[in-house]
Amino acid sequence: MFIPKRVIFEKGALDYPLGTELYNYFNEQSGIELFQVATNQVKRQIPGDELHKQYQHGKQTLVVGVKKSLKFQSCKPSAHYQLPLVSGCMGQCEYCYLNTQLGDKPFVRVHVNIDDILKQAAHYIHERLPEITLFEGAATSDPLPVEPYTHSLAKCITFFGQEEHARFRFVSKYNDIKGLLDLPHHGHTEIRFSLNTPTIINAYEHHTASAKLRIKACSDLAAKGYPVGFILAPVFLYPNWEEEYHQLLLEIKEAFPVKPLYPIIFEVISHRYTLRAKNRINEIFPENTLPMVEDERQFKYGQFGYGKYIYPKDQLVAMKTFFTKELDALFPYKDLKYII
Repeated sequence: MFIPKRVIFEKGALDYPLGTELYNYFNEQSGIELFQVATNQVKRQIPGDELHKQYQHGKQTLVVGVKKSLKFQSCKPSAHYQLPLVSGCMGQCEYCYLNTQLGDKPFVRVHVNIDDILKQAAHYIHERLPEITLFEGAATSDPLPVEPYTHSLAKCITFFGQEEHARFRFVSKYNDIKGLLDLPHHGHTEIRFSLNTPTIINAYEHHTASAKLRIKACSDLAAKGYPVGFILAPVFLYPNWEEEYHQLLLEIKEAFPVKPLYPIIFEVISHRYTLRAKNRINEIFPENTLPMVEDERQFKYGQFGYGKYIYPKDQLVAMKTFFTKELDALFPYKDLKYII
C-alpha cells in the first residue's frame, strides 16, 4: 500500500465524492502534508533542486486530480485504449521506462472522476461493436498500490464484468489483491504480474513486493477464476541467470497445484534501453549497476521509430531457446505471447 508523505489536490478534485473522501481520510493521518493547488502548480509543491531529489520526493507524493480530456490514448499493440485511472508508480525500479516517459513528473496521480472515465469507455465500446474492445489499465502506472484508497480497479472490474464486448487488463508488481478476489469479473479482467529473479528484484526493483508475494497473489486470483499471467521482464543475462530463472519458473509452477480456469499467460522481454533512458537513469540513480555498455549490445530500431540497445543476437537466441524449453516443460497449459 502506498503511504504518501504529501497529497496534492488539484483544482476541481474536491467537487467529486472520491476527492472529498480522500481529503477527509488524509487530513486525519499524521505526518502527511496536504495542498490544494491549480494543476500547473503541482511541481512547485514537490521539494528538490536536483532531478535525483525531485524523483525521491516525487515518489512520495500523491496527486489527486480530475481527468479533463476524455480522449483515450491508443495502447498498441497490447490493447485498443489506455484506461486513464492512474499515472506514475510508487516503485523505484532503476530500469523502468517510466523514468523517461514521465520525465520530471515521477509522482503518482489518481483521477477522481471514475464515472466519467467509464462512461467514455462505454462510448468506445459502442463505437467498435460487434468487435471486442480491450482496455489497458497500467500503461503508465501500477494502479494496485493506490487501490485501497480509490477502489478504482474494483469499480472497473465490476463494470467490465457486465460488458460482453469489452475486456480489461492491468499488470502489477504488488500483491494487495484482497479487495479484488470476490468481484463479479466474469473472466473479463486479465491480471498479470511483472516478475523477476530475487537477484534482479533486490538489485533494481526498490519498494516493490517480493517475487514470492507476487506469485501468491497471482495464484489467489486464478483460484477466483481470473485470467492471470506473468511478464518476465526485463530478463537480464548475468552469471547463473539460467539457474535462477529456472528456479523462479519452478516456484510459479508450485503455486498452481490445480489447473486454472484459463491458461497461464507468459510474456518474456529481454532487457533493452535507449540512450535517452540511460541518461535519465544515470541522473536519478547515479550509482546504478545496470548493464548499459553500448559496446556489449546490438543497436536496433524499434517499432516506434527510435533505436534501442539490445542483447547481441547469439545471446537472444540462447535466451529464447532457454525460455521456450522451460515453459514448454513446466507449463503445458499456458498462453505464451512472445519471447523477445
